Amino acid sequence: MLTYKGYSGHVDYDDEARIFHGEVLDLKDVITFQGKSVEEIERAFRDSIDDYLEFCKKRGEKPDKPFSGRMMLRLPPDLHRKAYLSARREGKSLNQWIAEKLEGAG
Repeated sequence: MLTYKGYSGHVDYDDEARIFHGEVLDLKDVITFQGKSVEEIERAFRDSIDDYLEFCKKRGEKPDKPFSGRMMLRLPPDLHRKAYLSARREGKSLNQWIAEKLEGAG
């Protein structure tokens, strides 16, 4: 996983074409990059992010931010209740309890 200016990129290697290709993961827009070496793919990733930010600036648009930290979650009522009760038993807010569970899953 590549990271630059808060953005993340995923890279795969195509053994038939003998090239690395990647995609920025944090955006609604699709940004891809490629290279033939680790150095090239890292540079292409950074250049793609810089180009994206410059493009947005020229158009007067705000670039997508990787993540706001807010997430809407829909659960069945019985699961919502179970999570709430588990959080209360541990003396935590539901938000804190879910964040800790998600952190442990990664």
